[in-house]
Amino acid sequence: MKVDLPVPAVALAVAAHPDDVEFNAGATLAKWADAGCVVHHLICTDGSKGTWDVHADTVALVARRENEQRAAAHRLGARGEVRFLRQVDGELGTDLALRSEVARIIRELRPAVVLGHDPWRRWRLHPDHRAAGFLTLDAVVAARDPHFFRDHGTEHHRPDAVLLFETEEPDLVEWVDETHVEAKIEALLAHESQFETTMVIDADDDGTQRAAFAAKIRRECVDDGRRAGVPLGEPFKLVEP
Repeated sequence: MKVDLPVPAVALAVAAHPDDVEFNAGATLAKWADAGCVVHHLICTDGSKGTWDVHADTVALVARRENEQRAAAHRLGARGEVRFLRQVDGELGTDLALRSEVARIIRELRPAVVLGHDPWRRWRLHPDHRAAGFLTLDAVVAARDPHFFRDHGTEHHRPDAVLLFETEEPDLVEWVDETHVEAKIEALLAHESQFETTMVIDADDDGTQRAAFAAKIRRECVDDGRRAGVPLGEPFKLVEP
């Protein structure tokens, strides 16, 4: 198991929904940002399905989730852009128009490392996670080769590496410390609209459920670090394009 990539100058994390980046790579991005990396986010869907309230104002929810994502990026120390494709939650595709848009963003932001969902994870339920993974990889290929989407008017760009999160076969662990894990937790807690649906935190929580959620995240980082013999970590599949 490999431990740590060199800290990239620029990183782009591509995710299906607001909060996916923080759940899967928050501590790593906090570490890199702390070391001077410019960290960008690209969120593919509008997050409009992210509530169990059947009477929810989904227009307001979309705006709220974008604001939460910006706040989460800030809590990670990310100094880059937070961009949104604003595809309908649950309906993300992988067509050529979307591939072109993501490839254009890669060419514009010029990340040394791109992070995204592993689309080959078995028995994955959520279609957006599969689609976002394939879309990210397809766009990396398109962005790196000069004869794809020549209408962009932007020079092609080849990232040094792709890190896939949510993977069943990790071969890289990023060694993080307590400060970076705390930044990950605080970034996740910026996604307040998701407390009920993904964090088991009630609106009237007295702090007990928040503490339990934070402890769960810390345990996961301990378990993931153990894969590579380090105290705390986040796991990825390394792809070198």
